Amino acid sequence: MLSAAHRLTDSATFHRTVRAGRRAGSRTLVVHLVPADPDGDPDGGPDGPRVGFVVSKAVGNAVVRNRVKRRLRHLAREHVSTLPGAAVLVVRALPAAAEASSGELRADLGRCLSRVTAEVSG
Repeated sequence: MLSAAHRLTDSATFHRTVRAGRRAGSRTLVVHLVPADPDGDPDGGPDGPRVGFVVSKAVGNAVVRNRVKRRLRHLAREHVSTLPGAAVLVVRALPAAAEASSGELRADLGRCLSRVTAEVSG
């Protein structure tokens, strides 16, 4: 499970990350990354990266959406340490994520994160 310190819950930051962040997509998901939170409060926020998830009703009913969200949270936990500094990452699930296995989601997330972090660092 993703720790509370690394969870993104602020809707304004979600919106800003999706609009202005670097983006990479696959069949099952799209990731948006901003290297550092521009409005980050040095006293009020976590020192490390934060991750948020968007799973719309297009993915499925509530049971399916929650299952997809749980899988993505678990998989994102493995990648939090590789994110740069105080980065903000938003993972948006596409409808194909409902039928995807955990292995497919793991591969897609890893591939998308490697592409988007390469854009940010280079």
